[in-house]
Amino acid sequence: MLEVLLGALVFLLLVYLITGVRVVRQGYVYTIERLGKFTLAAEPGLHLIVPFVDRVGQKVNMMEQVLDIPGQEIITRDNAMVGVDAVVFFQVLDAGKAAYEVHNLYMAIMAITTTNLRTVMGSMDLDETLSKRDEINARLLGVVDHATSPWGLKITRVEIKDIRPPIDISEAMARQMKAERLKRAEILEAEGERASRILRAEGEKASAILSAEGKKEAAFRDAEARERSAEAEAKATQMVSGAIAESGNQAINYFIAQEYTKAIGKFATSPNAKTILFPIEATQLAGTLGGIGELARAVLGEDAKGGVATPLQLDGDNRAKVPVTGRK
Repeated sequence: MLEVLLGALVFLLLVYLITGVRVVRQGYVYTIERLGKFTLAAEPGLHLIVPFVDRVGQKVNMMEQVLDIPGQEIITRDNAMVGVDAVVFFQVLDAGKAAYEVHNLYMAIMAITTTNLRTVMGSMDLDETLSKRDEINARLLGVVDHATSPWGLKITRVEIKDIRPPIDISEAMARQMKAERLKRAEILEAEGERASRILRAEGEKASAILSAEGKKEAAFRDAEARERSAEAEAKATQMVSGAIAESGNQAINYFIAQEYTKAIGKFATSPNAKTILFPIEATQLAGTLGGIGELARAVLGEDAKGGVATPLQLDGDNRAKVPVTGRK
């Protein structure tokens, strides 16, 4: 009988010890209640409690958590109905407050986030709600974090996932965007056309300027050439006048004979005929050739030594034949 009692006592002792040992997992904090009153927040690890006196109240998740806010229909300040989805990131900092300061922590966070979301977005126009998401997130974060701080929470982030405007407004916005893009395309095309015309006009202007400068330079050089030619001709005329003034009729006859000889040479070298006949008065021809002979004898001093050019022989029709020269 004594052995049975000892065995029962050992069994009860083991049960007592087993029920008094609690292991808290990492990332969690257990609240310990003694006779129904919160007394301890058990950190991760091994803990011993008094069986039948202490018990684990709530197992509080201390990791950062994500709470999905269901879609909400919100009326903006300009009476547009939009659908909004959001998410809230939070972390429990005080397990005792999170367990005993609010009932159903997740429902409370969802409710306070929803109401503040309607307040913030309801005070804005549709265009502002679509273009100022960062501002909406910042305002929601400040309001919700301040409201949940008594619960031992820290709201780390509040994000708007999606904003769904009405279908007719979406279609109008699509048409507006298309018109805006067409407007930008036309503006860019017009600016390109304008730039092209400006560049083309500048090129034509530069070409006209260069052409005018070229014509100016050409005219200047042509005038300079004519000026130099006139100076040379004037100088030659001056020299001829000086020679005439010094030599008298002999210089005149010399120049006339030189030009006459050149003219005769051109007729003789003509490719049209081997024999050239041209009418000329015999007396004029004889006088001209005689003057040439006198001039040649006076200039060259060959009246007895050198050959003398004979006058042209005339036929019965007063046509001159090719002159014949000879030397004695």
